Amino acid sequence: MDVNITQPGYLELGWGKVYRLSGENDILMFSVGTWLVAMTTYWVTNFFLLYMDLTGKPKFLTRYKVQQDKNTPLDPSLLPNVLKTVSVNMMIITPISSYGWYSTCQWRGNSCGYDVPTVPRIILDIIVALLADEVFFYYSHRLLHHPYLYKWIHKKHHEWTAPIGLVCIYAHPIEFIAANSIPVFSGPFLAKSHLLSTWIWTVITMFMTSIHHSGYHFPFNLSPEFHDFHHAKFHYNFGFLGFLDRFHGTDELFRKSAASKRHKWLFILTPVSVSVPDDKAVVCKSE
Repeated sequence: MDVNITQPGYLELGWGKVYRLSGENDILMFSVGTWLVAMTTYWVTNFFLLYMDLTGKPKFLTRYKVQQDKNTPLDPSLLPNVLKTVSVNMMIITPISSYGWYSTCQWRGNSCGYDVPTVPRIILDIIVALLADEVFFYYSHRLLHHPYLYKWIHKKHHEWTAPIGLVCIYAHPIEFIAANSIPVFSGPFLAKSHLLSTWIWTVITMFMTSIHHSGYHFPFNLSPEFHDFHHAKFHYNFGFLGFLDRFHGTDELFRKSAASKRHKWLFILTPVSVSVPDDKAVVCKSE
């Protein structure tokens, strides 16, 4: 059977079922649908990571811990505060911002109907979303490190110098909107993406940020080294792709560290902490 990726095909059939299930209700699709996609991805990804953090099992995976001496195992008494903040952001702020996303898309002309994008268009949408997210996240994140904003807003997120997956959305509501939600949806807004592309991007970015905060550098998976270094050292690595940090020189210490050499995809089972030992010569004062 021939498959033409320039034609929607099965995507159109599947999306049509989802759209009809919503009663062809755009508000429901943009607000409730987007919220459900984000929440499901967050909990599916982090349930397993949290199990590892609390139990230290399975042992063959916990050896991929980035900061070997931190949260091994995780103190359960730390969770209520995290879950309280996460619940506010996920159960209150996200639905509100998702409705705002619907209103914005109505103005911009983003569709959620039967005009399903082709695979090449979806790929283009994801690339635009990645680049836009990096730009908006880098500058909003760096702004939050201004002493005043850091003290009143961003310091909450940095309570975790050795982060776990759950804390990817552990943030002050202002930060959650300004440095998380807006960067994530900036690309779909600029590209005028169909909601299908936006949902795919939402799954990708929620998985990425969970792994970047997970504290585990698994084989055949994304490297968390870049953002983990930010949590450990505070004043470096404000983006997540890294090219703006290189442009502005905010990755200077990272590039001199062992973490920089570890920041790569692993295609072997040997933990990178073993193949690239710590460099004790690189020291930075933390707050």
